[in-house]
Amino acid sequence: MRRLAAVVLTGTALLSGCTTEQNSGDPLQVAATLEAATPAVSPRQSDSPAGTVLPLAGATAVAVFGGQVAVAVAEPPSVLLYPLDALAAPRVVPLPGVAERLAVVGDALEAPVPGRGVVVTVRADGSTAERGVDGGPVDVAVVAGRTLVARRDAKLVGVDHEVVTGVSSPDRVVAAGTDAVVLDRPRSAVFDVDLDGPEGPRLGAGLRAGDGATSMVADRFGRVLVVDTRGGELMAFSVSPLIMRQRYPVPGAPYGMAYDERRDLVWITLTGLNQVVAFDVAGGEPVERFRFATVRQPDSVAVDPGSGRVFVASGDGQGMQVIGI
Repeated sequence: MRRLAAVVLTGTALLSGCTTEQNSGDPLQVAATLEAATPAVSPRQSDSPAGTVLPLAGATAVAVFGGQVAVAVAEPPSVLLYPLDALAAPRVVPLPGVAERLAVVGDALEAPVPGRGVVVTVRADGSTAERGVDGGPVDVAVVAGRTLVARRDAKLVGVDHEVVTGVSSPDRVVAAGTDAVVLDRPRSAVFDVDLDGPEGPRLGAGLRAGDGATSMVADRFGRVLVVDTRGGELMAFSVSPLIMRQRYPVPGAPYGMAYDERRDLVWITLTGLNQVVAFDVAGGEPVERFRFATVRQPDSVAVDPGSGRVFVASGDGQGMQVIGI
């Protein structure tokens, strides 16, 4: 296995040098036109997918919660619930529109439906509750008992009944311990959120995150891990204060992410290679532990923290792959 060196940085080095003459005065913007990175269009499969593959229409997201694998699909808009102990016919939970993200919050699943302005809570028994959220909700996290909803169209993050502005496109929000971090895909930047400001929640510091950051997860060390799909990197940021700690090359258009807290593994799909790779992130730099061939267009990945099994969902109808380690 070829091992590549990580680059360890301090936060002060990151903002310097990231301003260009094209950026219209925004120190976090390096191009005249903001355009979010997207998963690479995968090539034809050259290797058979590892593990087993279950038939499935094109998936938009996958998650593990409540002893089940949940898969969001677009046709028809719904969440499919597969019991972990019997990956057979799933329970179908209809949605009012397409969910591009499934966020595990406690013992339930949050399915934001941006096209309909609602967030659907899906419980383990398949029951649901729906609440209206204006402004294109795309992600949900609970931080220190407060519910944050990233509302992309409104360009803000809702914090309970208050709002945080200043992010041009809040595409992901995660809880890193008691801290909240927001990912802005078009600007390829991350921001922390001060939840306890004297005048209410407000946007904190912002740092560039490569050339085309797309996905973000938090680990048990209070960091956020971010992949740069355009630049082919895995980055690690500490919070309070927000500082980039690591940059590690991951060729192959990394996109989907899932974190296994028990094993300190971050699983990353490589849409340019039809592969999924796992890095041990417990040490001073990431160390590759596993690499498997996947279904074509592996846009989404989830992991069962109990068994360590990995679930990779194809974005173009090639099925859901189950890999045991």
